[in-house]
Amino acid sequence: MVATLVAAGLTVYATGAIAQREWPACHQVTVALRVFALVLLARAAYRRRSLTAWIFFAMIAGIELGVDAPHAALASRVFSDIFLRLIRVIVAPLILGTLVTGIAGHAEARTVGRMGLKSLVYFEVLTTLALLIGLAAIDLSKAGVGLNLSAAHSAPTLIPGVPQESLSWQHFLLHVFPENIASAVAENQILQVVVFAILFGLALGRLSEAKRAPLMRLAESLTETMFAFTNIVMMAAPIGVGAALAFTVANSGLGVMLNLVKLLLTLYVALTAFALLGMLPALLLARIPLRGFLAAIAEPATIAFATSTSEAALPRAMEEMEAFGVPRRIVAFVIPTGYSFNLAGSALYLSLASIFTAQAAGIHMTLGRQLAMLFTLMLTSKGVAGVPRASLVLLLATASTFGLPLEPILIILGIDALMDMGRTVINVVGNCLACAVVARWEGEFRTEAPSPQAVEAMRS
Repeated sequence: MVATLVAAGLTVYATGAIAQREWPACHQVTVALRVFALVLLARAAYRRRSLTAWIFFAMIAGIELGVDAPHAALASRVFSDIFLRLIRVIVAPLILGTLVTGIAGHAEARTVGRMGLKSLVYFEVLTTLALLIGLAAIDLSKAGVGLNLSAAHSAPTLIPGVPQESLSWQHFLLHVFPENIASAVAENQILQVVVFAILFGLALGRLSEAKRAPLMRLAESLTETMFAFTNIVMMAAPIGVGAALAFTVANSGLGVMLNLVKLLLTLYVALTAFALLGMLPALLLARIPLRGFLAAIAEPATIAFATSTSEAALPRAMEEMEAFGVPRRIVAFVIPTGYSFNLAGSALYLSLASIFTAQAAGIHMTLGRQLAMLFTLMLTSKGVAGVPRASLVLLLATASTFGLPLEPILIILGIDALMDMGRTVINVVGNCLACAVVARWEGEFRTEAPSPQAVEAMRS
């Protein structure tokens, strides 16, 4: 029923749009057709009861408002600004809580010796490669060029009063380190929050369990509260996305849709390039059987693509990897740890989307600034695997650090569901490959029989 309503709504909307172009004199009739189509799509979103469905509806409604009522669309910008403010207030405490719990919670990684070190080295190498491929892809496709969105609502610069162009590496490095954590949070200086959280998490991990537990509970409570806070704020995402897209269409025309299609294609080409240039060489160097690995990850990857959530594929991925020949202790350590440190698909998307944001506002970013942005993303992306719409939070964190405009981020959110499917597959497959590679490095790949439960689960 929902699929039928969506198909009918899109068909009627397309018919109204084509009729408007062919017979401009029938403006009132074509508008009525498109409004009826929006009613059908709203009905589908109501039945689906999904945030993604409402965002999709808001995207179409925003385009319609921008085309047929440009003055109202320009005035609606205030709603997107309100939503952006609510998201920005989440960023600092959320990153603080997730990094502290992630780092202090993995303090036991010291006890696993070489396996823990090898895992972290592998994670960082592959994540860095993903960031670089995303950067290269968007620099080549220039998907954001031509949008010409106003940068009037940009985030604050890294150092207030110092233009980004005149920012030396000494200024940048000095300002990374906080002198007052309260002012860093208040001013949304995300890099300073990240550095404090890393040092605090490392210090907390050095304490005994009895002394660490109270602060860990506090950090975990803060993190869970911010997750709930994010869920509440994200209920307003359709309004924010619709208002942002309406303003953009009224201000810049329908060309924005072409830019979004180019961005979507750029992402999937970049993800394919990463699979071929990053994951395949790692698999071959570790002498992992290609056909067997593809067979093992087929079902977890399908679940990840269909649900767009790594967590949904986690249980099946662990069972498949154990049945594939990776010892349970390695699977139990590497895959969950990878969900904090090895989200290569998300990292690639974030580097690509960040540069798209700058391109959309006509901001030229030097290679040095782009590399500094990659370093920032490498730090801020750790530990946020369970955050709802984490990509939006991290993109806004990056904008806060580098003075990028905020409007393109909401426009990207309109196609985020389509992009999320691809990057989630790479996240899941990357973590499966990581545990197989680490098992080979440890000399334990296919050295012991999988548990009967894993074999049974694979057959079911």
